[in-house]
Amino acid sequence: MRMGIPAILGLVAISVAAPAMIGQSARRVLVQRSGTSYLGIGALEVTAERAKTLNLKEDRGVEVAHVEEDSPAAKAGIKEGDVVLEYNGEKVDGVDQFIRLVRETPPGRQVKMAVWRNGMTENLTLTVGARRGTVIETPDGSVTIPPIPPLPPIDIPRFEMSYQSPLIGIEGESLAPQGQLADFFGVKDGVLVKSVIRNSPAEKAGLKAGDVIVKVDDSKVTTTREITSVLRSNRTKNSFTLTLVRNKKEMPVTVTLPDRNGRANPLAPTPSPA
Repeated sequence: MRMGIPAILGLVAISVAAPAMIGQSARRVLVQRSGTSYLGIGALEVTAERAKTLNLKEDRGVEVAHVEEDSPAAKAGIKEGDVVLEYNGEKVDGVDQFIRLVRETPPGRQVKMAVWRNGMTENLTLTVGARRGTVIETPDGSVTIPPIPPLPPIDIPRFEMSYQSPLIGIEGESLAPQGQLADFFGVKDGVLVKSVIRNSPAEKAGLKAGDVIVKVDDSKVTTTREITSVLRSNRTKNSFTLTLVRNKKEMPVTVTLPDRNGRANPLAPTPSPA
């Protein structure tokens, strides 16, 4: 039977009891992951009816329905049809308990098991193994899930957000979250000028792409929004001093803004009427 990987990986200690199996041993599907202690046995519950058929004195233990090749159980001589009655001195009552006992035993440790075979009790010694890879264990056998190859490293492109400061005419990007890039420009933070709009106040003031604006007048700025906020908070002013870092050196630049109607600086001298 072929199963999809998502369906297989979703099976964790699932009990299955089909109508045709009522009165027989309940069957279980168990996921054993890499490193899990295991014996390599597909086990079934022993019902009262099955115990009578096997001539058991009590209806307890687990019946071996399958022995995995080259497993610890196979190497110790466990056979299909055996009934495990004791595990390391502890009576085995059912499959869930048996699974727990095996899982709690460290790999590499020797254990003794009492099994019922052909109407007699036999004592066997096994060395608990460690699973390699993920295995779906059923009473009818085991299915090994091939390992999923590691994904190759993916170079995820980095998307930076840049914003315009329309009042002075630049497109800028905050350097605050980009430590290495800020170090490259010789600053701790600030606004990197990515482009300057033609004929804007910034171009007229001499700003260039690659400049880093760190202050507007005496206010420290780290985003284009902060630049705009400082400019708008001083509506009566038209000239501002920007502190730039260019070639890792600070320099002041005076930017003159147009008035609200887009005209040239109203503070500039105008001819008096004659």
